[in-house]
Amino acid sequence: MKRPGFFEGAAVALVASIAGGACHSALTTVFPSAGVLRLLIAALGLAYIVYLLRRNEERVGRITTIALWLLAAVALWIFEPPSLLYLCAHLALVWLVRSLYFHSSLLAAIADLGLVALGLAAAVWAARQSGSVALSLWCFFLVQALFVAIPARFPAEGGSANDALPEDRFQRAHQAAEAALRSLSIR
Repeated sequence: MKRPGFFEGAAVALVASIAGGACHSALTTVFPSAGVLRLLIAALGLAYIVYLLRRNEERVGRITTIALWLLAAVALWIFEPPSLLYLCAHLALVWLVRSLYFHSSLLAAIADLGLVALGLAAAVWAARQSGSVALSLWCFFLVQALFVAIPARFPAEGGSANDALPEDRFQRAHQAAEAALRSLSIR
C-alpha cells in the first residue's frame, strides 16, 4: 500500500464532517452537548487512527497502538479534563500515531505537529464564524489531509551513508560498476 494522497484525505475529511455533523445534530436533541462533543471527539479520533493504521504498510504494533489509544481515551473520559485539554489530548494522540507510522525524522514530526495546530486553529475559526460542527470538522480534517506533503525525512537532515534509501544505494553501486567496466575497457 502506498502513502495516502491529498484527495483521499479530502474524501476522509468530507466523510468525517458529514458523519460528525449528523451525529452531533442527532445526539444533541437527546443528550447534553458537552457529552456529545466528547463522544464525537473520541469516536472521530479512533476512526481516524484506524484509517491511518490501515493506510500504512507497517504491520508491527497496530494492536498495541489501538490498545494504548483506547486506554488513553478511557482515562480522559474518566478524569474529565476541561474541554480544550480533552481535545488537545486526542489531537496529541493522532499526532503521535501519525509521527510514529508515517515520519522517520524529528523535523517531519515537528512539521506534523504544526499541521495539527494549524488544523485546530482552522476548526476553531470555522466554529466561531459559522457555529457548525460539520464545517469545523471539515476544516480540521482538510488541513490534516496535507500531512502527505510532509516528507518522511527532510533532505537537509544529517545522516550517514547507511541511512540512504535502497534505490540510492543501488544507483551508487550501479555507477561504481559502470566506472569499473570503463576502466577495464580502457586498458
